[in-house]
Amino acid sequence: MTLVDQHNKEIAENLEHWDRKPLLKKIYRGFHETIARESVDIPDATTVELGSGIGNIKDVIPNCIRTDLFPNPWIDQVENAYKLSFEDNSVGNLVLFDVFHHLRYPGSAFREFNRVLMPGGRLILFEIYTASTLGSLVYGLFHHEPILAKDKIEWEAPEGWSADKIDYYAAAGNAARVFYRGKFEDKLDTWKLLKKKRMSTISYVASGGYSKPQLYPTFMLPCMRFWDKICNLAPILFATRLLVVLEKTEGGGSV
Repeated sequence: MTLVDQHNKEIAENLEHWDRKPLLKKIYRGFHETIARESVDIPDATTVELGSGIGNIKDVIPNCIRTDLFPNPWIDQVENAYKLSFEDNSVGNLVLFDVFHHLRYPGSAFREFNRVLMPGGRLILFEIYTASTLGSLVYGLFHHEPILAKDKIEWEAPEGWSADKIDYYAAAGNAARVFYRGKFEDKLDTWKLLKKKRMSTISYVASGGYSKPQLYPTFMLPCMRFWDKICNLAPILFATRLLVVLEKTEGGGSV
C-alpha cells in the first residue's frame, strides 16, 4: 500500500468512528487541553500541528495551523516534517500528536523543527507509550502498528535520501525507546527537556479508541479519569501515553 493510500484509508476510518463516538471527542478534548497548557505564549509566534489527521485540535487551540502530508478540506496547509515551509525562527509551538513514531529518521526531522522554532519555542510530543505492562499489552496485541522494540532506530537519514520520497513507517515503541532508554541524549543537545511524563489513559484504552468497541458508557468518563489519576502513581504498570515537551535553546540544552 502506498503512503497516500494508507493515509487516506486511516483518515476515512477515523472520521467514521469520530462521528459516531461522543466519548472519543471528550477524551481527545482533554488530550488537546493538556497540550494547550504546555504551549508557550510568544508574541507574533504561530502554533503548528504536524500530521493533524482529522484536524480536531482546533476545538481547543483555534489559532493552530493544521498541517498534513496530503490535503483535506480541514487541513490548513500541506507540510512535510523533514522539509517545512516555515521561515527560520518563526514558529512558537510545534505539536506532534501520534506523529513521532511515524518518523523513520527522527534526527533529521528534529533538525528541521529546530530551524523553524523560535528560541524558547516548544516541541510538544504526545505519543503512544509501550514500555509499561499495560502499554505493551494494549499496543502489542490490539494496535495495528508494530512496536518494533528491537529494530534499530535510524536517527539520521542516509546520504542521498530525499524528503520528497518518504514512505509509510510506524514503530509504536520509538518514543519510549528514545526518551526513556537514554541512548539518544547526545543527539538532542540543542533542546532543553521541560517535561517528560508517562500517563495512564485507561479512560482512552477502555473507550476503544477509533477502532475498538467502547467498554463503558460516556457518562462514566469522570469516574474513569479518577482511575487514571490513581494509576498514574504506578506508570511502570499502567502508562499508555507519553508527553514530552522540549524547548529550543540559544546555546543548546540536554535531555
